[in-house]
Amino acid sequence: MEPATRKERLCVLSAYLTANPNQLYPLSYFSELFGAAKSTLSEDISIMRSAFSRRGIGEIEVMMGASGGVRFLPAMPAEEMRRALEEIAQKLESPARILPGGFLYTADIFLSPVYVEKMARVLWNFFKNTSPDFIITVETKGIPLAMNVARFFGKPVVVARKESKLTEGSVVTINYLSGSSKRMQTMSLSKRAVREGQKALVIDDFLAGGGTVRAICEMMKEFGIIVVGCGVAIATREPEVKRIKHYKSLMVLEQIEEEQQKLRISVNLA
Repeated sequence: MEPATRKERLCVLSAYLTANPNQLYPLSYFSELFGAAKSTLSEDISIMRSAFSRRGIGEIEVMMGASGGVRFLPAMPAEEMRRALEEIAQKLESPARILPGGFLYTADIFLSPVYVEKMARVLWNFFKNTSPDFIITVETKGIPLAMNVARFFGKPVVVARKESKLTEGSVVTINYLSGSSKRMQTMSLSKRAVREGQKALVIDDFLAGGGTVRAICEMMKEFGIIVVGCGVAIATREPEVKRIKHYKSLMVLEQIEEEQQKLRISVNLA
């Protein structure tokens, strides 16, 4: 195979790094892939770092030493975050989404790779300095969002279940009061999924009263795990006092009236 040109190296390097955020690649990996000297690759990476920085795409971090390498840390300018969330909020504001009982239909949004990736990128920007060991969510609609956030961190996802599965072995189960339905529910987590002393980032799709997110945090206490942050895609304006105090929501459901068919969602970047 002919040696790769600089243009080819830049294209392939960019594809590898942006497709796998936070994954550390030894320079020797690309050196063997391209048949190029590490000094040549360092020049290529310098070009990419400058271009990514100017365009607000993210940062290419070079770590020196025997265990070092290169990795990509994504970024998203504030204006781009606002445009992305406003697009999603506008799509969610259709009165046709109002369900009986004053609930909001969101399944299509949280099953759309395009919208989920955008929300996950914004959440990554808010929590990128928290350094979690894993991302935790509760089944089911929060899973796609949590998976995408985990990809940006380069960390695994842990899923708390409403019903334990035999395939998960021994579990810890807690009872909690749902903030939205005001009913007692159960939440289970496999003992093999996490380890004492780890750090967790909680991600969920929707927060009303905050009962579910609080239950996840309480579950983490049972395992001796530190919660470094709680992020949700949508939170309701009411009730104003939630069962969880410290959380970040990307959008706020300001108003939903079934009879008047009124629905209003605001973007929350504060």
